[in-house]
Amino acid sequence: MSINKIIPMIYHSEEHIAAILQLERECTQLDPIPYNAGIEHLAKKNGDFGILYYHGDKLAGLLSWHSSDGIVGNVNARVHPHYRRQGVFRSMLQRAQEDMKAFGIRSHNYRIPKDSEAGIAAAKSLGAVYDHSEFQLVLNSALFQGLSNSELSLFPERPEDLEFEVACMSQAFGDSESWVREYLAGTADPARTTYIAWRNHERVGMIRVNVLNRQKAILHDFCILPSCQGQRLGTQALVKTVECLLHESYTYIRLSVVTDNERALNLYRKIGFEISAMNLFYMGTL
Repeated sequence: MSINKIIPMIYHSEEHIAAILQLERECTQLDPIPYNAGIEHLAKKNGDFGILYYHGDKLAGLLSWHSSDGIVGNVNARVHPHYRRQGVFRSMLQRAQEDMKAFGIRSHNYRIPKDSEAGIAAAKSLGAVYDHSEFQLVLNSALFQGLSNSELSLFPERPEDLEFEVACMSQAFGDSESWVREYLAGTADPARTTYIAWRNHERVGMIRVNVLNRQKAILHDFCILPSCQGQRLGTQALVKTVECLLHESYTYIRLSVVTDNERALNLYRKIGFEISAMNLFYMGTL
C-alpha cells in the first residue's frame, strides 16, 4: 500500500527538482492547460517555498508560495490529473497555511489559469473571491524595433534613489508609501536589479529586472511618474531595457499586466510583446 506524505521542498535537492520537472511534463501532456511549475523560483536560495505531495514514490502535487510584502501569500499549485479529487490540494494548502501563519501572513491569493474550471471551483469552495486578472506577455524578438533616438538614460539604482522609488511606485500604482517601502525591502535580491530612468538630470521613472537564469528575465514594477506620463517616456524606458537584455543574449523576456490596463497592454504589444497566458487571481483568508 502506497503511503502519502507531504514534505517541504529543498531548493538544492536534485531529486526534488527532477520530480517537479517530471510533474510539469506529465501535467502538460495530460492537461489541455499548459503548466509551468516555476522551477527557476523554487530551485534557488531564498526563492519560493515549495510543498510536495508524494503518493508513494510518485510526486502527485506541488504547491508553491511566496510573499512580496509579508502580508499576502501568493499561491500557485497543480495536482497531477491522476490524483485529483483525492484531497491532495487541500492537504498541501493546509500545510502551506500553517507555514504562512508562522511568517505572519494574513491572507493569500490563488493564481489560476483562466481556463481551469477545476481551479476556479476549488478556490470558490474554499471561500476565495475573484480579485483581478493578468495577462502574461513574452517578447517576440522578431517584432522588436529599437529607437533611433531617446532623451532618456537608464542607470542602476543607488542608495539615494530609494525615496524616489517609493514615491514613484506609490504615485503610479496607488499603494501607500509605507507598503511600497516594505515591498521593496522584501523583494531585494542579488538577481534583481532596479534601473532608474533619467531625463535632463531628473528622475522620471523606474523598471526592475529579475534574472532567472542566463537566458530568462522578468520585467516588473515598471512605472513613470504621473506628472511625466504622456510623453513617450515609458516607451523609451522599456525599449532601452529590452535592448540591454537582448544585447546581453537574453532570449526569454517576460512581463505581466492587469487585463484592464489597456494603455500599458497596447504599449507592450507595440514594442513586440505577445500574450502567452491569462491568469485569474482569487483572494482568500487564512
